[in-house]
Amino acid sequence: MRTLTLLFVCFFLFHLSSSTIAQELNTNMDKKEKIRVACIGNSVTFGYKIKNREVNCYPSQLQNMLGDKYEVRNFGFSGATLLRKGHKPYWEKEVFAQAKEYEADIVIIHLGLNDTDPRNWPNYKDEFKKDYYDLIDTFRNLKASKDTKVWICRLTPIFNQHRRFKSGTRDWFWQIQAQIEQIAKVKATGLIDLHTPLYSRPDLFPDALHPNAEGAKILATSVYQEVSGNYGGLTLASVFDDHMILQRNVSIPVYGTANSGEEINVYLGDSEAKVIADVHGKWKVNLPAMKAGGPHKLTIKSSTKTLEFKDVLIGEVWLCSGQSNMAFTVKQSSTGKEDIAMANNPQIRFYNMKATAWPNAKQWGPDVLKRVNSLDYFNSDWSTCNSESAANVSAIAYHFALQLQDSLKVPIGLLLNAVGGSTTESWIDRKSLEHHPVLVNVLDNWLQNDLVQAWCRKRARQNLNKEADPLQRHPFQAAYLYETGIAPLVEFLIKGAIWYQGESNAHNVEFHEKLFPELVKSWRKSWGYEFPFYYVQLSSINRPTWAHFRDSQRRMMNVIPNSGMAVSSDLGHPSDVHPKKKKPIGKRLARLALANTYGLNLEYSGPVPAKIDMRQGEALVYFNHANVLQSNDGGAIIGFELAGSDGLYLPAEAIVRGKTILIKNKSIKEVTNVRYGWKAYTEANLVNEEGLPASTFSTEYNL
Repeated sequence: MRTLTLLFVCFFLFHLSSSTIAQELNTNMDKKEKIRVACIGNSVTFGYKIKNREVNCYPSQLQNMLGDKYEVRNFGFSGATLLRKGHKPYWEKEVFAQAKEYEADIVIIHLGLNDTDPRNWPNYKDEFKKDYYDLIDTFRNLKASKDTKVWICRLTPIFNQHRRFKSGTRDWFWQIQAQIEQIAKVKATGLIDLHTPLYSRPDLFPDALHPNAEGAKILATSVYQEVSGNYGGLTLASVFDDHMILQRNVSIPVYGTANSGEEINVYLGDSEAKVIADVHGKWKVNLPAMKAGGPHKLTIKSSTKTLEFKDVLIGEVWLCSGQSNMAFTVKQSSTGKEDIAMANNPQIRFYNMKATAWPNAKQWGPDVLKRVNSLDYFNSDWSTCNSESAANVSAIAYHFALQLQDSLKVPIGLLLNAVGGSTTESWIDRKSLEHHPVLVNVLDNWLQNDLVQAWCRKRARQNLNKEADPLQRHPFQAAYLYETGIAPLVEFLIKGAIWYQGESNAHNVEFHEKLFPELVKSWRKSWGYEFPFYYVQLSSINRPTWAHFRDSQRRMMNVIPNSGMAVSSDLGHPSDVHPKKKKPIGKRLARLALANTYGLNLEYSGPVPAKIDMRQGEALVYFNHANVLQSNDGGAIIGFELAGSDGLYLPAEAIVRGKTILIKNKSIKEVTNVRYGWKAYTEANLVNEEGLPASTFSTEYNL
């Protein structure tokens, strides 16, 4: 009876959704006989280091989720390798023999972590696939009916604190992940992703390798969902809501989760599409491209649920991110009162991602700390631009959108997620950091790490309870804001990004020169296309490194393709890191986008030095982006300095000659370098005919 029943079940295992699988098993199995589940694995399966392991290991928690019709057994063995020639082969352990004797209906295999050991992978990696094939066949062939359903698992994470991480584990780990995915295809097994749900939760791994009880629950949930097909029914990604704007002139992705095998119907305007949720509970449709306009209604239906979103527009969508100067609101800005009074524009929409707790100089309570660890950091919704909503959004982003909307005459949507004080590294994805030869070091012991600005470390310690878990997360921590603020957006199409950040990385110019291009690369890789990236150069303030940092930002335009920089040094303040004149910066960013992204014929840059002739006692500087060279106040041009062979800079006189400026200092016999606007707080005043300012620059660090 059991053999015939399981043969019937086998037919459905790969051709029906997992929810149907569970239903068929429950219907056809003898009511007195439970469905047997064998969890094969190493210490993660065993539950090593988990308090009250027998109750809290993932197989035990899986048992509770699956219920009484299932019997789940834990056949994990700490330190076990999949490789037969590994230092501790699972094949030779008693639990392997016990697992075979169990003759399970369902087998879950999670092996490979210990194969990253230098005793194993470098020597025997060519045998991994064959050994895994044999293990799968062993469990499939235990019974004459050969009806055992096997799932294999992508590995749970190994984090950077692991003692062998940089010496090989991080590389071998991903080689094994790739082989596991290939093995699942070749052997037609199920594939359970135990990696992704935990890769953003290092707080759940006390030793960087073994999850705690909460982590084990996430593992159990992942296995339960795959086995049962129950993903909680129809849901849509959180960025979809009433009043949203979708990107025009490209196919429109609509996506979410549903129970495995559910049919989903999507309607937008005159477009409709149908899709079946895959075995992992994911679904996505790409609706035909639409021209700017609306409003439309977006409707998503399953057999049991309908979701509707009204007042949907089609237009241009931009991501607006960074730290406090990007977050600085309209009501805080110098023109805030008049801007708010006129901010009634339903063609502009804001997806305002508001932080759960702003990193001010105070200690956070336990509820906030828990939400931060759970990645529940942003509260987000779409709103239409009016006096109330505009008052509390980024002033720079608002004026950027206002200029775009006025010029393009289409709806403009802004995704706003800037966080005060945030570091560049906090916005980069974890894998990019882990595999960068230099940036990987910013992940280590971050509250004592000199690569992290001292102010940021001090502020984080103020926010975190002195008795808090040493693995407590914080928004200034590397990868955190990517995981909470960027990852949830990456399938939602954007036209481009604007960025204002650097204050929290200005202490180390050289390190930022590695971070910043990696950030742009990280985002573009996540979205899958090279969207335009426009950023704001730091303003002026009396902080020693800022001239060097501004010049470094200027040079980054030559490093990062499809990028542009808006100068703000003329709008700074000697002591206030948050200058209030934000409207001009938003407009300067808009000029970059209108000219370079949308093809409008307008000047988008201040004077840019193109060539410099150095002579005895003087230098002649040739500029691009300048039909007229002038000061911003009608007076003499100031801010230029010359250096001679001794390398010491002296102030110099500047004389305009058409599109060139002659720089002179008679006391310097042979000029070796020219620089401009080099003081941390500079009053340098060179602009072009559009009033756009020249950037800080130095020939010492290339043009």
